[in-house]
Amino acid sequence: MSAPAPAPNPSLSSNAMAFPAPRITLPLGMSVLQTYSGAFICLEILFGGLVWILVASSNVPVPLLQGWVMFVSVVMFLCSTLYLCVYLCGLADRVDTDWNLIDFVYHFVAFVFYFGASVLEAATTAAAVEPNNRVNATTAAVVTVLNFRQYSINVVATIFSFVVTLCYACSLGLALRRWKL
Repeated sequence: MSAPAPAPNPSLSSNAMAFPAPRITLPLGMSVLQTYSGAFICLEILFGGLVWILVASSNVPVPLLQGWVMFVSVVMFLCSTLYLCVYLCGLADRVDTDWNLIDFVYHFVAFVFYFGASVLEAATTAAAVEPNNRVNATTAAVVTVLNFRQYSINVVATIFSFVVTLCYACSLGLALRRWKL
C-alpha cells in the first residue's frame, strides 16, 4: 500500500478565500420590510413616485429646472425600487461585496441629488406669479406664470420633494451607523 497523498492547502486552492465574505446587516427577504431602513426605502419609493407624478402633471414653466427634478425623481424611484428588490429577492447574499458601504454611498448620492432637486423645485415654485400680475423684469431673474391650480401642484410637489429628501437623510443616517459597526 502506498501512503495517502497530502491534503492540499485550502488557503492556496480555495476560491472562497479570494474574496471577503459579504457584509450585510439588513435581513434578506420580506423581513427587510420590518426594519426602519426597509420602511424608509418604501417611503422613498412612495413619495418619490408622487413627486414624479406631480411634476409631470404640472405645466413646466422652466424646463431646465424642472427637467432636473423630473430626472432625479424618476431615476431615484427606479434605483430605490431595484435596491429594495435586491434585498427582497435575497440577491445581496449572492454578491460578495460590502453592502453596508454600497448602502451608505447610494443613500448619500440620492440625498445630494434629491436635495438639489428640491431646492430647484422650490425656486421654480417661488418664482411663480399670477397671469394678471405685472412683474418688473429688472427685479426678477426667473419669472414663471402659473394659474392657481398649477401653482398648487408645484407647491405640493415641493413639499413632497423635501419629504423624500428627509427620508433619504434618515436612510443615510441608518446606513452610516451600519457601515461604521
